[in-house]
Amino acid sequence: AFTLPGVFMLNPGAELNVAQVIAVVLGGVILGLIFTALIRKYFVVDKELPYPMGRAAAETLIIGDKGGKKFIALFTSLGLAGLFTFIRDAIPLIFPGKVIVPATFYNGRMMSYGSFGGIWLSPMLVGMGYIVGPVAVGVWFAGALIGDFGVLIGGVKLGLWDGVLASAIKSSLGIGLMVGAGIGIIIKGILPNAKAMIVSMFRKSAMSGSFISLRWTPVAIVILAAVFTTLCGMGVVASIVTILGVWLAASMSAQVVGQSGINPMEIFGIIVLLAVKAVSAVGQTEAFFVAAIVAIACGLAGDVMNDFKAGHILKSDPKAQWLGECIGGLVGAFVAVGIFYAIISAYGPEAFGDPELFLAPQAGAVAAMAGAIPHTLSFIIGLAAGCVLYCVNLPVMTLGLGVYLPFYLSMTAFAGGVLKLLSRKFAPDWDGKGFGLVIASGFLGGEGVVGVMIALCQAAAGFAGM
Repeated sequence: AFTLPGVFMLNPGAELNVAQVIAVVLGGVILGLIFTALIRKYFVVDKELPYPMGRAAAETLIIGDKGGKKFIALFTSLGLAGLFTFIRDAIPLIFPGKVIVPATFYNGRMMSYGSFGGIWLSPMLVGMGYIVGPVAVGVWFAGALIGDFGVLIGGVKLGLWDGVLASAIKSSLGIGLMVGAGIGIIIKGILPNAKAMIVSMFRKSAMSGSFISLRWTPVAIVILAAVFTTLCGMGVVASIVTILGVWLAASMSAQVVGQSGINPMEIFGIIVLLAVKAVSAVGQTEAFFVAAIVAIACGLAGDVMNDFKAGHILKSDPKAQWLGECIGGLVGAFVAVGIFYAIISAYGPEAFGDPELFLAPQAGAVAAMAGAIPHTLSFIIGLAAGCVLYCVNLPVMTLGLGVYLPFYLSMTAFAGGVLKLLSRKFAPDWDGKGFGLVIASGFLGGEGVVGVMIALCQAAAGFAGM
């Protein structure tokens, strides 16, 4: 969903070979599993990153065991969020859309600037904003203000550029900031620890006496490189750079998710894609394969590291957790490919990029990099600024995310951050006892569970039409 739909955005008549897609997805899953085992101790135990989603998961399990007022608050918020999601998504006559946009935005000039404003009707995103907190989500919202009210509206109103160019500048600047932050993570956080991470791959136990041996991983990596080179047609150089890039990108994902709860996996895919394009003549479809492998590995890494955080709090066995992740990841790879083709069958490839169906902004970002950067100068400026700002400890990744994403998504997350700020100020005892975190966790779980159920029904309908 974050990468391969971009193939159809650039060429609606394109076809993707099922065997190649399965190889790409399985490759990303296997690499993600390998590298999460390598980096678990560094990020979860040594650095003790907060991992807000993992902490929320642990809190949910603890409350579920203890019961009491928090138990009631958790499942009440979960039920309300689930009910709201069902009404919003399954009964469209009540909610004709997921975004509330003021009428003046439709009738006034703001729409001509490319900004739709509004707020996304999502309990999950409100809960995410609450868990991440007012500082990180405030920076995210500041990016949205820069992108929409600065570039789109301000730039057009001042006559600096037209709406089309403004949109290109906005997306390129946002992508550049996030890519620059990714490079900053490599320079500041990953390279100084690279030797220890590589050496641990050849130890009997990579992370601790109770964890799993990864001495088999070099053989697995060689096999994957061969599959990427031959079956996927990526070539030797692109395959090697992709695998090395996954190691760095998985580490970036682990750090960003640990600090903010946000996982811009497609941006990590773009970073590696740019490196691959710099050293090889990879084809357009193969370029998407590179981004997909990286994004899948990073997506899995972010989730697994959150799970490891929850397990660390609950004193779970990391080896048992990791083996569970292996089962879920490998089975999920085949499920994801099936649903992907079901969506294509049900809606057609032209549905990707359609605001009324699947906007897929992440895949659009990858398409921009696989094809051509919409505005090169803005991308370079963002890249340089992102790298420098990250190295001086500013949360530039979330700033770039706000610049790039639609304003209404940022507004909803910001609302959650504001609620966190207000609860700290006006109900410190209530917030200090964790009731806000419990309710936010319920919002996440409620929309997530019901959303998955609705998606499964849609996927089943898609399969029925194949």
